[in-house]
Amino acid sequence: MEKRNHDVPLVQWFPGHMAKARRLIEENLKLVDIVVELLDARIPLSSSNPMLKGLIGSKTHAIVLNKADLADPGITREWVEFYKRMGKSALAINSVQGKNIKELINMINTLTQRQTSKFAAQGARPRNARAMIAGIPNVGKSSLINRLAGSAATKTENRPGVTRAKQWIRIGKNIDLLDMPGLLWPKFDDPIVGLNLAFTGAVNDDTYDKEKVSLLLLDYLKEHYPKLLEERYKIDALPEDTTELFELIGRKRGCIIKGGRVDEEKIITVIFTDFRNGRLGKISLEAPSV
Repeated sequence: MEKRNHDVPLVQWFPGHMAKARRLIEENLKLVDIVVELLDARIPLSSSNPMLKGLIGSKTHAIVLNKADLADPGITREWVEFYKRMGKSALAINSVQGKNIKELINMINTLTQRQTSKFAAQGARPRNARAMIAGIPNVGKSSLINRLAGSAATKTENRPGVTRAKQWIRIGKNIDLLDMPGLLWPKFDDPIVGLNLAFTGAVNDDTYDKEKVSLLLLDYLKEHYPKLLEERYKIDALPEDTTELFELIGRKRGCIIKGGRVDEEKIITVIFTDFRNGRLGKISLEAPSV
C-alpha cells in the first residue's frame, strides 16, 4: 500500500501476554502435525506474523485467508494463487458463514495423511491429525474454531487478545485442533503494516491517533474504492481534501454537536465500523506484488 498524503502515525502494541503467547507456541509445536496460519484476507502480508515463520521451521504450513467476505474477491483470488506459486497450500474462507470450511477440513486431512498413517503402517491404530491454528489477534481464530466444532467451543469477542490460553478441540472424528492465543510481534518495522493492522482492528484503538488513522483510511478508500464511499454516504462527488470528506461524512450521518460542529469521535467510529464490518463493501488493502 503506497504512502498517503498525511503523515503515517506510529502504531505499536506489544502487551505483556504476547511474550507468553510466543512461549506457548514454541512449547506446543512439537505436539502438532500442521500449523494453519490464519490471515486477514484484506491484509495478508500485514497480518502474517514474521516471527511465526521462524517458529514453524520445517513443520507443514498451510495459509488460510479468513474474512474473505470482507475483501475484494478478485484480489483474494490473486492471493490464493500467489501462495500456491510459493508452494503453500492456501484457501480463502468465511468462518462466520461457514464458506469453504469443509474444504479446510479436507486440506488438513490431506496434508497430515503421511504423519497419521505411519502409525497404522506399524500396526497401531491411526491417530487423529493434530493441527495448530495460529495468527494475530482479531483475525477470527475463535470464530473459525466455533464453526469447525459446530458449537461455541471457545470464547469469541471482537477485542484484540481475548483468547489467551491454549485449548484442544476435537473436530469431527479425525482432527484434534490446538487453538493458540493471538500473537503480535514486538515491533512493526514498516509503519504501513501497523497502519493496516489499526484499520482492521488487530491493535487496540486506544494505542494510536485515531483521527489521523481514520483520515489515512479515507485517503486509501478515496483513491481505490471511491464509488463505495459515494454509495455508502450518498455523496455525489468526493472532495479532494480528505479532511473535508471526513466532515462531510459526519454531516451526512448526523454526527453533529452543539453549535453545528461535527462530532469527530462519532465520525471516527462510523468510518472504522463501516469498514471493519463490511458496510462499505468488499475492500482489500493489499495486493500481491507478483
